[in-house]
Amino acid sequence: MRNQSTIKAVLGPTNTGKTHLAIERMCAHSSGAMGFPLRLLAREVYDRVVGIKGEAQVALITGEERIEPPNARYFLCTAEAMPKNGGDHAFVALDEAQLGGNRERGHIFTDHLLHARGREETLLLGAATLAPLVRSLIPKAEISERPRFSTLTHIGPRKLSRLPPRSAIVAFSAEQVYAVAEMLRRFRGGSAVVMGALSPETRNRQVELFQSGEVDYIVATDAIGMGLNLDINHVAFASLKKFDGVRMRRLRPAEMAQIAGRAGRHQRDGTFGTLSGAGDTKAEPAEFTEEEIYAIEEHRFAPMTKLYWRDAQPRFDTLKVLIGDLERIPHEPELQIMPETVDLAVLKRLADDPIGKDVKTASQVRRFWEVCSLPDFRQQGAETHSRFVARLWQDLRHDYIGADYVAARISELDNMQGDIHALQGRIAAIRSWAYICQRPDWVLARDEMASRARGVEAKLSDALHGRLTERFVSRRTAILMKSLGQDASLLAVNLSDDGVLSVEDEPIGEVKGFRFTVDPSANHTDRKMLLSAGEKALPRILGERARRLADGGLDTLELRKGAVWWEAQRIAKLDLGTNPARTKLALERDLDVLNEADRAILTKALEGWLAKQIESIAPLGKMEDATHDSDAGSEARALLLTLIAGHGFVTREKAGLQHLPKEMRPFLRRLGVTFGALDIFAPVLLKPAPRKVLHAMGVDRRPLNDAMIPVIDGAGKHPSGYRPAGKQAVRIDIAEKILRATHDARAKTGKKRFFVDPALAISTGLTPDSYKRLLGAAGFRIHAAKALPEGAFGPATPDSCEWRPSRRKQERSKPTKPREGNAFAALAVLVR
Repeated sequence: MRNQSTIKAVLGPTNTGKTHLAIERMCAHSSGAMGFPLRLLAREVYDRVVGIKGEAQVALITGEERIEPPNARYFLCTAEAMPKNGGDHAFVALDEAQLGGNRERGHIFTDHLLHARGREETLLLGAATLAPLVRSLIPKAEISERPRFSTLTHIGPRKLSRLPPRSAIVAFSAEQVYAVAEMLRRFRGGSAVVMGALSPETRNRQVELFQSGEVDYIVATDAIGMGLNLDINHVAFASLKKFDGVRMRRLRPAEMAQIAGRAGRHQRDGTFGTLSGAGDTKAEPAEFTEEEIYAIEEHRFAPMTKLYWRDAQPRFDTLKVLIGDLERIPHEPELQIMPETVDLAVLKRLADDPIGKDVKTASQVRRFWEVCSLPDFRQQGAETHSRFVARLWQDLRHDYIGADYVAARISELDNMQGDIHALQGRIAAIRSWAYICQRPDWVLARDEMASRARGVEAKLSDALHGRLTERFVSRRTAILMKSLGQDASLLAVNLSDDGVLSVEDEPIGEVKGFRFTVDPSANHTDRKMLLSAGEKALPRILGERARRLADGGLDTLELRKGAVWWEAQRIAKLDLGTNPARTKLALERDLDVLNEADRAILTKALEGWLAKQIESIAPLGKMEDATHDSDAGSEARALLLTLIAGHGFVTREKAGLQHLPKEMRPFLRRLGVTFGALDIFAPVLLKPAPRKVLHAMGVDRRPLNDAMIPVIDGAGKHPSGYRPAGKQAVRIDIAEKILRATHDARAKTGKKRFFVDPALAISTGLTPDSYKRLLGAAGFRIHAAKALPEGAFGPATPDSCEWRPSRRKQERSKPTKPREGNAFAALAVLVR
C-alpha cells in the first residue's frame, strides 16, 4: 500500500458539501480522478469541472461513454471505470464509499477504499456510519465529520393531494413508481420519473423537467439517494420496504436517512414523511417508528461492521483457479465475502459448458473473465445474460468483433416506436453494445461504432423521455394548479384566432361566439380547474371579443331561428312582441360575464345591425302606426291587425271586407295595401328580402322560397306568399295581376261571355290546367271552344270565359251585422 498519511475521510449525512469540497480540492492539484456510484453523477461533476478547467483538461470515463482529450488531467469516472490504484494522479476521491456494504457492487467500492490512492491527497467521501471501518482498515486516515447545512424534520403521512410542492416520492418498484406518477398526473399536473432502469440521458431529461419547475413533483426509486443534487423540499416514502435481491425487508434507518436527506438544500431546511392512500388498501400503511424518526433527524445510526470484498487481483492460471480466487474468503474481520454477483454466476455457468473447455491459457482466461464481466444492463438474470456472453465470446476468443456485425446489431435497436417498456428494453440492449464498443480490444472501428451506439442511445432516450412526459405529465394541469388563487389579471390566458383558449400556450377549451367550452378530452377532475381558469379570464377575453365584433365584425353575424348567431353560437334572442318590425334583442346568458361598458357597446352595435336587417319589413311597422291614427276606423284597424298577424297578406274570406266601409279603402291603399280578387296583401312584403327576414326571425314558420319566383311546381303545403293553383302554386301578387287582366278583359267586352288571352299566365309559368284552376278560384268559368270540323283549316276558336261567382261568395261580400262566431266582426268591435 501507498503512504496513508495523505488519506482523508470526509464523512457525514447528505447536504454537507462533501462533493463540493472534493471538486475544490481536485482542482487545486495538478491532476486528479474521482469515482462515483452513478454515471449521472459523474456527468454532473464533469460539467462543473469543465466549467473550471476547460474541456481540453477534463475526461469523462464510464462503462458506456468515454470522453478523453489527449492532454486530460482530471478524470471523472464511475466506480467500475475508475483505475484500481487511482491512476497515478495527484488527487484521488471516492464518493459514497459506504456502498462497500452494497450486495451488488460493494466489492468495487471496498477495493477502491483500500487501494485507490492519490500521490498527494486522497479523499474518501461517505456516510458517518463508515467511520469505524475506516479507522480499522486505514489506521492512518484522517477522519473529519461534517454537519448537515440544514435540518431535516419529520411531518408525518400526507395524502397525495396534500403533498407540498417540490416534493419527491420514493417507491421501490417500477409498478409503484408508475402508479404514483399516474395519480400525480391526474391530480397535480404530473411528475418527473427517475428509476435505475432508465438510461442516464433519460434520467437527466426527467431531472431537468423537475429542476426547471415545469413539474413540482418527482417520483423515484432509492437511486435518488445517490447524491443527486435536486431542489427538493420534502421527501415522501410510498413504502418503507424493498426487495434487496434476496428478500423483502424494511429499510434500515441509515438507508432511510440517505433518501430523506435529499430534502433541503444548503441552508434551506427539508422535511420527510410517508405517502398515505397511494398503496395497497389491504396493506399496513407505511409509517416511521419513533426510533427511526429520531435517528434520521439527529443523524445517529448504528455503525457499519462489514464491507463486502472480492479479490481484485485474482490469478488467471485456469478458470478453476480464477473462480477459486473470486470466492476466496478475506482474512480481515471487517470484510466479508461478496455474495455471488451476475458476472461470477455467468463465469461459473460458462466454465462448465463446452465453450469453457477451450479456455486454457492465462491470456484466454483473462479475456474470458473480461467478457463475463459485461454488465447485465437488461437485468434478465444470469441464465439469459450468460447466453448473450457466450455468443459474444465466440467472436472475441480469437479476434475482434466485426464492425459489420456490430453495426447490424445497433441498427436493429434504432427503432423509436413502442411504449415505455419497449423503449427501456432497447436502451438496456444498446447500453450493452455501447459498453462493448468502448473496449479498445473488442471491436474494429471502435470509435465509429461507439459513436453510433451513443447516437442510438441518445435517440432512444429522447423517445423514452417523450413517452414518460406524455404519460405522466399534464403541463396544463400543472400550470392551473400553480395558478389557483392568483389574480385573474395575472393569468397568461390568450385566445387564438381559431377560438382556442390557452393558459401559457396550453389549450384549456374553445370559445365559439361568446360561449366557453372546456376541452372535451379533459378528465372529470381537470374539467373543474379548466372551467375555473377559463371563467377567470372570460370577462377580459370576451370583452375584447365584444369590442372587436362591434367595431368591424358585424358582417359575420347571422339572423336565423329567431336569434342572432355568431360563429355557430346564439348570442341574442329576438323579443318579437306583437309586430316583427318592432323586434327587440335579449342577450344570451353567456354574455352576462361582460362588464357593463362592454355589454352596452355590444348591445348598441347589435341593435343597429338588426335594424338594418329588418328594414325590408318596415311596412309592418307603418301598419301598426296606422292603427293608432285617428283617421282609421275600427274596421280599418281590425284589417291592419289581421294583415300584421298574417305577415303581409290574408285571404278575402278571412279579411272580413264586408265590415269595411268603402271610404276607408283609400286610407289603406296609401299604406300599400292591395285589395285583390282573392287576397288582401302588401306587395312590397312579397319580395324575397322581407320573406327571408320574417322566416329567419321565426315569425313566419311556413316554408320559404328564397327567390320568391312567380310560379312553383308541387301540390301540398305551399310556401308563404303563394296560393295553390292545381298542381302548382302562384305568388299572391302575380295571381292578382292575372286575375286583374281577366276582369279588365270582361269589362271591355261588357258581355257575359268573353275571350281572354292566356299569354300572361303562361308567361309566368302556369300550365293551362293551373290557369283554369286559378280563374275558377276567382269565380270565372272556362267554356271550352268547339273543335274545328273535320277537314277545316285555320286557327281554332279560343275558349270563352264567364264570371259566375258562387252564391256563397256573393253573400259573404255583402255587409252584415256582427254576429256570434264572426271573428273579424268581433275584432272590429274590440277595436272600437
